[in-house]
Amino acid sequence: MSNGYFYFPQPTNEPVLQFAPKSAEKLALKNALAKAKKVKLDIPMYIGSEEVRTGKKQEIRPPHETKHVLGHFHAGDASHMKAAIKASLSAREQWAHTPWVQRASIFLKAADLLATKYRYDMLAATMLGQSKNAFQAEIDSTCELIDFLRFNVHFLSDIYSQQPISGAGMYNRVEYRALEGFVLAVTPFNFTAIGGNLPTSAAMCGNVVVWKPANTQIYSANLFMKILKEAGLPDGVINLVYVSGPVVGEVCFAHPDFAGVHFTGSTGVFQGMWKSIGENIAKYKTYPRIVGETGGKDFVLVHPSANEDAVVAALARGAFEYQGQKCSAASRAYLPDNLSAGIKKKLVAAVKSMKMGTTEDFTNFVNAVIDEKSFNNIKNYIDAAKKDKSCKILVGGKCDKSKGWFVEPTIIETSDPKYKTMCEEIFGPVLTIYTFKGTDFEKVCDLVDSTSEYALTGAVFSQDRYALEKAMKKLTHSAGNFYINDKPSGAVVGQQPFGGGRASGTNDKAGSMLNLYRWLSARTIKETYNPPVDYKYPFMLEK
Repeated sequence: MSNGYFYFPQPTNEPVLQFAPKSAEKLALKNALAKAKKVKLDIPMYIGSEEVRTGKKQEIRPPHETKHVLGHFHAGDASHMKAAIKASLSAREQWAHTPWVQRASIFLKAADLLATKYRYDMLAATMLGQSKNAFQAEIDSTCELIDFLRFNVHFLSDIYSQQPISGAGMYNRVEYRALEGFVLAVTPFNFTAIGGNLPTSAAMCGNVVVWKPANTQIYSANLFMKILKEAGLPDGVINLVYVSGPVVGEVCFAHPDFAGVHFTGSTGVFQGMWKSIGENIAKYKTYPRIVGETGGKDFVLVHPSANEDAVVAALARGAFEYQGQKCSAASRAYLPDNLSAGIKKKLVAAVKSMKMGTTEDFTNFVNAVIDEKSFNNIKNYIDAAKKDKSCKILVGGKCDKSKGWFVEPTIIETSDPKYKTMCEEIFGPVLTIYTFKGTDFEKVCDLVDSTSEYALTGAVFSQDRYALEKAMKKLTHSAGNFYINDKPSGAVVGQQPFGGGRASGTNDKAGSMLNLYRWLSARTIKETYNPPVDYKYPFMLEK
């Protein structure tokens, strides 16, 4: 029994370490990288109280150093998926009825463990397993994940305090229940923070979760699961499994206790999930919550009044940080003819100055793409552009897989604003540029709005406030995260809630209250102190 009101105040964002030369944090990180490379991990699935090793081992190799083996994970099958669902449902009632202060304390402790004891281990795991440089790993796998844990506790505390008014002689209240069943969390390779947030945001609300990460993120997911267990997460609340996507869908979407899916990944996979859920809708005890953040074809639109250098910096960072493997990466740019030549010249020079190589060499800005499948897909787009008469490669274009999955930062200039690299998500270090007449800015706003099926992020650069206002109106539904004079990536928890519409997802805004509402089911309770004892109303009386 809790006899107190427990409120968790709004935290501050976790400070971002800079890893300056000879700094203590740089030395600690290099030591953690060296230590991690000396150990070959044997990574189990976590189902209930058990660490499950199937013997079906799959190798984990750094994308930038494919000759090195970091360890192996034990792949599962349908039987393990069913066991994970059973374990979650066994834990459901006790977890759902655990007092909020106890649940919150677990995730706050996990945040503190990540910020201190395990910070450099998590950075090393993300840098090696997902080929992120030190800064990209820092803003993702430590800072953002810490922020998700701390801010979600605060947001949920605020939600629980939201109560209705009460009239005379009664007391009204709302309790926010967990969903009736289990939640499936399916997470991508590109952000360790997303891998941690999708299962924990649902679990924080009292739900039990089956978590299926991308195979290429298992190395860091394993460490986060260990952190959660050390923080006191009870067995069965979050179950971590390594099962193929089709098997996950086949088992989960046919189960009567399926209560929701928290997904980040491709649009095609998400649409397939939605279809399967719809086909099975009569089987479920409740209507499942479907929350997804999917693809993006994110734009940078430049007005003739824009600051040229600011555009160059935004495109260099927005398109090529983490090899363009962000849903929010700048991948199509619209430049006015009065600024185009200058921006292209400076941008090409910036790209030529970027070093590419392993994450352990801190002078490298660009590292490897995640795997061979991604490498081949990106290479196909580049090769096609080289052969197309409407396109010109301004810089980059080379691909090398001799030591790792390396794709040079590549800029394509096209005379066709509907060329496929302006429309289709590539998920790699490829930026396509189209130049327009500056007097056609309003028409180009319509072009930006109609070119892609996605609507995740976008940016407009302008010093003209009237132009900004026009662009914002015309592009109202073109981006869920809209940036003015800044790159379209880098959303921070608590500052820019993240998510988009159209083919980019359900826009449920990770890093805000809006997302947490999806994992709660409200029950309204009215208690009357002096109930009526006669059915008649005063209007029925006559003299």
